[in-house]
Formats: sequence, structure tokens, C-alpha cells
Amino acid sequence: MKKRYEDLEMQDGTVVRYQRHGNGGGLVAKGAVVDDTAYVADSAWVDPGARVEARARIGQHCWVEPGARVEVAATVGSHTHLARGATVGAGASVGVRAEIGADARLEPRAVVEAESRVEPGAVVPGAAARKAGRLDRHLVG
Repeated sequence: MKKRYEDLEMQDGTVVRYQRHGNGGGLVAKGAVVDDTAYVADSAWVDPGARVEARARIGQHCWVEPGARVEVAATVGSHTHLARGATVGAGASVGVRAEIGADARLEPRAVVEAESRVEPGAVVPGAAARKAGRLDRHLVG
């Protein structure tokens, strides 16, 4: 049986307590907001100030940094890193081993392929924008 919480000392000496999420068992920091219906895999970490909304899914070995947001019904594949302030829009999908840069924004129903990197501050268009032919030059695959 796994411990219900972990304490992690940060570089500045402060200690952050992470508790196991009821749906998946992932580690959620005090100060993070994770909906009860979200799934956080047991080896995933959600940092203070991050937000994971209803029915979102966070895969194995993911790291969701402070201020990052995973909106309703979005999916984040395993081994993925969401940097500070990154947003994964409602219904968006991020493939495995992806890197989403600081303050990057994935619009609703956007798709980031496996092993891709989204540059800091970039905007990845969602399904409606893709149909209209709008492209984003900041996505590096």
C-alpha cells in the first residue's frame, strides 16, 4: 500500500506536501485544484497552483507545474511535462513524451502529437481553427 502523502523539499527550502488523488492515486500538492472526476495516474505530480478540471486525464509520469491548467475532458499522455502557466484546452489531447512550454496554450480540442514540443508562449489551434487552415509556427515536432 502506498503512503497517502509525500513531502518534497523545494530548492528554496520550503516543503510542499503532496496527497494521493482519489481517482488514480497521483500526487497532488496542497494548493493545487484537481476535480474528483479527473484521473491522475499514480506516478504523476500536480504542483501547487495547478488546476485539473472535470473528466481530465493525466497519464503516468506526468509533471504539471504551478499555474498550469488542464481543462474539462482534456487528455495528457504519459511522460509529458506541462511547464508553468501552460493551458491544455477543453477536450484537447497531448501525446506521450510531449513537452508543453511555459505559458503555451492549447485551444479547445487541439491535438499535440507524441514526442512533440510546444514552444513557450505558443498557441496551438483547436479543431475549428485547423479546419479554417490556421497554422501555428511555434510547434516543433
